[in-house]
Amino acid sequence: MGFRCAAGALGGAAAGARSSNRSTDSIESGAMSTSKTICVLIVDDSAVVRQVLDDVIRATPGMEVAGTASDGQEALEMIAALKPDVVTLDVQMPRMDGLTTLDALLRSNPIPVVMVSSLTRIGADITLEALDHGAVDYVAKPEPGQDMASALGDELIRKIRSAAGVDVRRILEIRRQRKLRQAQRRAVRPSEKPPTAATAPGELAELVDKCIAIGISTGGPPVLAMLFEALQPPMPPIVVVQHMPPHFTGSLAWRLDSLSALSVREAQEGDMLAPNLVLIAPGGKHLKLRRAGRTAKVALDDGPPVSGHKPSVDVMMTTAASMFGPRTLGIVMTGMGRDGSDGCKAIRAAGGYVLGQDEQTSAVYGMNKVAWVEGNVDRQFALHEGARMITQFVVQRFLNAALTR
Repeated sequence: MGFRCAAGALGGAAAGARSSNRSTDSIESGAMSTSKTICVLIVDDSAVVRQVLDDVIRATPGMEVAGTASDGQEALEMIAALKPDVVTLDVQMPRMDGLTTLDALLRSNPIPVVMVSSLTRIGADITLEALDHGAVDYVAKPEPGQDMASALGDELIRKIRSAAGVDVRRILEIRRQRKLRQAQRRAVRPSEKPPTAATAPGELAELVDKCIAIGISTGGPPVLAMLFEALQPPMPPIVVVQHMPPHFTGSLAWRLDSLSALSVREAQEGDMLAPNLVLIAPGGKHLKLRRAGRTAKVALDDGPPVSGHKPSVDVMMTTAASMFGPRTLGIVMTGMGRDGSDGCKAIRAAGGYVLGQDEQTSAVYGMNKVAWVEGNVDRQFALHEGARMITQFVVQRFLNAALTR
């Protein structure tokens, strides 16, 4: 059952025409404001979940349910007729699973897709794969016993609104370019994990008291994969906040570690920061830093969300700035909301430097736009230039500057 949606509420042309001079109040969500109704197709093998999502979406002004499907095959048959603006897609389904459905959908209809995943390691792994294939975002189903409507409601609506403004063709082109680069690297180096180049002891000593602090959200996992595939040692300690729930950050760290010449792992209490080591903030915990000799160590915090998130980019960046001061490089990338702008401000106030991903290569130009508009970013960069600019900064500001002291 369903109705044919009106002409797409927010197509690629609309997404590409987002104004660059809107106030920060209108851009914090990362979505384009529109008076048109957003039509959503719900795909889930659970009748209970379909009903909950249906109720939440129908109760939201400016949204309608175009229809519901119980599996991927049914969804693909409905999409051509209903022409939804956004699809919510279950990860694990019989007959045709979420990943197979996603690939088939994007081949024929590049519609924004929000994956709906279980809070399990398997669910996290498949969801990360779906994001890599071109899904815009995801929501995690609550634990058994939790009220699904309350747990999913606000996040689901925010992410549907944000997804409706995304240019999916641009996302797919970025993914295509990454796959080409992967194929080129594998032709030269067949091994799965790149070898770690030796770092001179003098370089390690100079980098130990520096830090790179990265904040990222919507569209982040594939972007981080592109970045860490290209980054090479020597690098100072790197800390990352990617907005994700528990289970997902561990899977993300494992995937990034398999791709990168750097060591990547999920941060644990007391972990020491070290050159060529990347620590990912665990889902559901704030990542703070405490002094430990010339460097710092991880202090996980279970306090309330900050800037709407836990882990929060603002929390991590602010503590990084307090520990490393002018020896801090902040990087704010694609994502919905405003988390990170205050942290970038703290880094610059401490004498550090901040890079921000540009609009053209961002899935959602939200967090990074707020930071840019509020004057908390020194320079913007295109995604394919990110690793080169970071490396250039490290060499010129951290290593060469040390040699001339």
